[in-house]
Formats: sequence, C-alpha cells, structure tokens
Amino acid sequence: MRGVNKVIIVGNLGADPEVRQFNNGGNVTNISVATSEQWNDKQTGEPREATEWHRISLFNRLGEVAAQYLRKGSKVYIEGSLRTRKYQDQNGQERYITEIRADNMQMLDSANSARGGVANQNHQGGYQSGYQGGHQGYGNFQNQNGNPNGNQSGFQNHQNTANAYQNNNNNNNFNNNNNNNNFNNTDNHSAQQAGQNNQNQPKPNNAVAMQPAPADEDIPF
Repeated sequence: MRGVNKVIIVGNLGADPEVRQFNNGGNVTNISVATSEQWNDKQTGEPREATEWHRISLFNRLGEVAAQYLRKGSKVYIEGSLRTRKYQDQNGQERYITEIRADNMQMLDSANSARGGVANQNHQGGYQSGYQGGHQGYGNFQNQNGNPNGNQSGFQNHQNTANAYQNNNNNNNFNNNNNNNNFNNTDNHSAQQAGQNNQNQPKPNNAVAMQPAPADEDIPF
C-alpha cells in the first residue's frame, strides 16, 4: 500500500512573498502562512488560541501568480506535500528544513476572487476548446475518408422517399375517390334507370279491377 503525503492549508500570509531566481531560469516564491486554532480552556473556561506558521514554496508559474497577487494578510487555500531539504546557512553549516511544496493555490480574498475566477474560466475554456477542436478534427477525418456530403445526401434521399410515399398515398386516395365516385355514379345511374322502368310500366285499370262480382240468383235466402 502506498503512503499518502498531502497537506491542505487555509490561512493568511504573515509577510509579502519572497521570489528567488535560479541559474537555469526557473524561480521559486516562498510565503509564510499562519493557521489559527481556537478552543476553551477546560479548567478556566477562557478562550485560547494557537498560531502555527507554515513555510510554503511555489515554483515557476504558480509562484509568479502568487508573487503578483498575494500580499501580507492575503487569505489563501494551498494544497501540496511536505518536503525536507538540506541547505547551508551563512556560516556554512548544513541545515535541514521541512516545508510545503504547493501544487494548487486558490486566492480566497474578495479582491482576488475575481482574478481566481478568471483563471478558472480560462482553464475551462482551454479544455472546452481542446475538446471541441478534437471533435471537429474527428469530423474532418470522417469527411476525408468518405463523402463529405454523405449525410446531407442521405437526408435528401430520405426526404425524397418520404415525398414519394406521400405522393403514392395521395394517388391512392385520388384513385379511391375516383372509384368511390364511379361507384356512386353507378348506384345513382341504376337508381335512375329503376325509376324510369317503374314509370314505363303500365298502370293497372282500377275501374276494371274494382267491378263487383255478379250475384248468383240461384242461392236461396
């Protein structure tokens, strides 16, 4: 199992940042951040406070930002790890010092929060631009290996097929309407002919049909 070396500090600077340049062109910015802890004394009940000072090193671009915007009293959020290094003092004696090497920094003051927000937006914008650029490049790759208008042609073909289907439906509806009209015309024509046939049939002679039968005089009463 791997070990964990992670430090999170939230506190205020006790002095302005100190910048040192290296011979190779790099730079380091050192800051001292104070964190305070408060509690009540168990015996007297009086409030107590203890302050711990943390020496933090910020390298290269992160150090440049800290040197530009941080000042004494600035409140910062720091993420990093503990590092112990050896150095020589003014008398040539070897000394060891343990400090925090910062990996991330967030300025928490209201005056610097806008600047921190801008940095975050620029980072997010770069990520979005890179993602969109890669996505567009992927699209161009597809177009180079295939028909660049293939999708449009397929869409147009789909529309043409839909239009043809609609036209067929319209034609079928038109034919059905014609068939219905022909059927209706046939029914009407048959009805008219039946009416005319009824009119052409001779009417019965009601006078003859209604004559009374002759009485039989041989029947005794």
